[in-house]
Amino acid sequence: MANAFDLIARILISTLFLISAYNKLFSIDGTMGWMEGYGVPGILLYPTIFLEIVLPLFIIIGYYARISAGLLAFFCLITAFIFHNDFSDQIQLILFFKNLGLAGGFLFIVINGTKNWSVDKEKKYVRL
Repeated sequence: MANAFDLIARILISTLFLISAYNKLFSIDGTMGWMEGYGVPGILLYPTIFLEIVLPLFIIIGYYARISAGLLAFFCLITAFIFHNDFSDQIQLILFFKNLGLAGGFLFIVINGTKNWSVDKEKKYVRL
C-alpha cells in the first residue's frame, strides 16, 4: 500500500508542472512578456518548459527522482521569490506559500527517495 501512495503522491506533486509547461508551450509570447515584466529574460522560457516536463516525469517514474526533486525544490524557491513577492496582494502571497509548500514536498522526496515502484529501485539479488 505504501508503494501505491508513494506513486500517487509523486503524480500529484508533478502534475502541476506538467500542466504549467503545457500552458506555457501554447502561450509563449504572453509568458515571455510576463517574465520580462519581472526582469527575467524571456529566452529562459524554453529551458523552463523543458525542466517542467522532464523533471516531473523523472519523479513520476522514479528515475533520478532525488536529483529531479532537488532541482524542482530549488526552482520553486526561486520562482516564489522572483514572481510572487508582492505580499500586499493576497493571491501573490498564496502563490508564494504554494511554491514553498511544493519545495517542501520535493525535499521529502530528496530525503526519503521513492518506494519500490520506481525505475531506480535497487534490485536485491540472491547468490546461489
